[in-house]
Amino acid sequence: MKVLETEIPKGKESVVYLKVANLPTRTEIDIPVFIYRSHQPGPCVLFSAGMHGDEINGVEIIRRILDCNLNFVERGTTICIPIINVYGFLHFSRNVPDGKDVNRSFPGFKDGSLASKVAWNIMHHILPLIDFGIDFHTGGDQRANYPQVRGDFSDTNVLDLAQKTHAPFLVNSSLIHRSFRQAAYDLGKKIIVYEGGESLRFSYHAIEEGVMCAQHFLYENQMIPQAPKIKHQSKTLTNRSWYRAPASGMWIAEIHEGDFVNKNQSLGYITSPYGDFIEKVVAEEDGFIIGLNKQAVVNNGEALINLGSIS
Repeated sequence: MKVLETEIPKGKESVVYLKVANLPTRTEIDIPVFIYRSHQPGPCVLFSAGMHGDEINGVEIIRRILDCNLNFVERGTTICIPIINVYGFLHFSRNVPDGKDVNRSFPGFKDGSLASKVAWNIMHHILPLIDFGIDFHTGGDQRANYPQVRGDFSDTNVLDLAQKTHAPFLVNSSLIHRSFRQAAYDLGKKIIVYEGGESLRFSYHAIEEGVMCAQHFLYENQMIPQAPKIKHQSKTLTNRSWYRAPASGMWIAEIHEGDFVNKNQSLGYITSPYGDFIEKVVAEEDGFIIGLNKQAVVNNGEALINLGSIS
């Protein structure tokens, strides 16, 4: 295996740096890529994180994978990229300097904007090498996601990969135009997305679940000899509904991420700072709370709750 000008020998870990661009200060933006190739043939798996620079739970998940040598598989190859959006990570930002989202910039351009250059490098130097992978994400805009794996389950191969993680929830999610998943799909590669926690804050539950999902994923693909005991039966959610603020005010949630709720159950309410009104938010169907807005003050129409249902 050869990445850029680096030859990856069997049984060795190598670190390759994707040289993406220079900032106005001439500071280089390099993306470190950790590659381990075992002696035995097998699939090539990608673990990536930090596509959005403020989503740090995924960064910590991959750091733990590397720190514990979980990437040293007995069959096949692992490619680990802890931080794709280096600029965003350094500036506590979801995006890059011009406000563009790397995950809406694929397949990218070699001489395009920074987001486009990042996408182009991943597209040309990493995706051709892999068979499948997990891209680790976190809830954005102060929304916390309960640990879940997303994929387009109309593709049975993607559903099979998602099931191999044994995540608490498996969420059907269509491909998004110009996203990393779409770009991978166009190359015949399968990428599933892990979501857990909220941006700019560590959620140790989401981190621990993410590490276990990675271990189960490697074990189920016959790359490692053992994995942690399965903690729960995955629930496959085929539908998602966003509940939005019916008014502007203070958001008082009465539920938590991961909760099961019944139709007509009170989920919380919006009130004013002066206590002169209350607008209730009520479940319109049975389902699980897979995403929850943690912001105390919200505006009319803002997303409050992501409810996933089985049918």
